[in-house]
Amino acid sequence: MIEIRHVLCPVDFSDFSRRAVDHAIAVARWYGARLTVLYVHHVEVPGIAEFAGLGTGPPEFYALSPADRRQLREGLRSMVRAEAVKNIPVEFSVAVGDAAVEIVAAAESADMLVMGTHGRSGFEHVVLGSVTEKVLRKAVCPVLTIPRASPDATDAVPALFHHVLAAIDFSQPSMDALGYALSLAEETDAHLTVLHVTEIPRELARWADEDPEGKRYVEQWRAHALARLRPVVSDASRVYCHVKERIETGKPYRAILRVAAEEQAGLIVIGRHAQGVVERTFVGSTAQHVVRQAACPVLTIRYVRQELERSGDRMSTTIARS
Repeated sequence: MIEIRHVLCPVDFSDFSRRAVDHAIAVARWYGARLTVLYVHHVEVPGIAEFAGLGTGPPEFYALSPADRRQLREGLRSMVRAEAVKNIPVEFSVAVGDAAVEIVAAAESADMLVMGTHGRSGFEHVVLGSVTEKVLRKAVCPVLTIPRASPDATDAVPALFHHVLAAIDFSQPSMDALGYALSLAEETDAHLTVLHVTEIPRELARWADEDPEGKRYVEQWRAHALARLRPVVSDASRVYCHVKERIETGKPYRAILRVAAEEQAGLIVIGRHAQGVVERTFVGSTAQHVVRQAACPVLTIRYVRQELERSGDRMSTTIARS
């Protein structure tokens, strides 16, 4: 069973973040968690060399006055409907610094981070990355991203995540993500689609299109992949949620988005690596494409073996034991 005691929701006062707040409230209410709504006054502090003659640190104008902080906290309160957070402990926090760095630091004490995505595109976005993508590369806790195309949040998680799509490639990160998705589906009596996507070599695809023997070979391969996929969810777990498996071919992120649309998924769950070279490849990765283009919320689960061993009570391990 997933245990969520603290939900963090960073905002920038945009409509995108207002929608994220609504989703964060729904999650906090369902799990009986406390909610922190955070605003970071973003400043890009120049290097120390640029402060030659100005002292040993950044100039004082980077700080917020007490009046500024009070005004910002009032702005945060205005984003939250009082009746929506009845019986939910809510904290309104203001920080100053690099937005991504401050959010990641605050997320160290959170069990889930809920963020809105602006869905921007263009050269600058591709090269520099958004704050959300920087946070996704560094935050250890699960990150729930809310796209601008996502429907408005309901008051209950079961209605919000009525159909969960878990994309796996049989790697440990994706299997941990599947465990999280399965636990969520069990708790909400949701439908769970377990999806495996693989890219068929171009020559094989051409053979399947041109020759019946090639088509039979591909169908046999799909049947073998499906047989491998079915045992990842135990029979005991299927008692508590509705599970089905799908095998697709093509670019993984395109197949994930297509299946999510076809099945009207309310949530996509996907795993991601966390350290070293693999972490840096988040830019251009399947997870990044899905987060950017999904029409429904996406929950990314970061794989950090040491963290999982220390926090084994946070996350269902049904998959590993089945």
